Amino acid sequence: MNDKRPVNLDLTTIKFPVTALASITHRITGVAIFLALPILLWMLDRSLASPESFAQLKDLLATPIAKLVVWAMLAALIFHLVAGIKHLIMDLGIGESLEGGRRGATLVFIISVVLILLAGVWVW
Repeated sequence: MNDKRPVNLDLTTIKFPVTALASITHRITGVAIFLALPILLWMLDRSLASPESFAQLKDLLATPIAKLVVWAMLAALIFHLVAGIKHLIMDLGIGESLEGGRRGATLVFIISVVLILLAGVWVW
């Protein structure tokens, strides 16, 4: 079969709609949360093992790189949570239209940015 349609495989030239960006980012943050779980479980273990290990963890978390890692994990969690709430609202039948989907995705980005910035202030 000879298909004469043009094929564009360069993802940098494709302009994704806001709904696609929100969906892709939701999936990426889900994977990031999954990958962050071992770090979070290790931190929980260190915080509960002994007073000495808790003090060591507290000193470690005072470093700028650790604060950045914690902030990145919080950012992934915040975006994933906000996008998940949007999905739950859509499951109720609200915002299922094309325009509603666009508005919902835009709101997810706006609310997430505000909450991520607030989390950054809290961490730092």
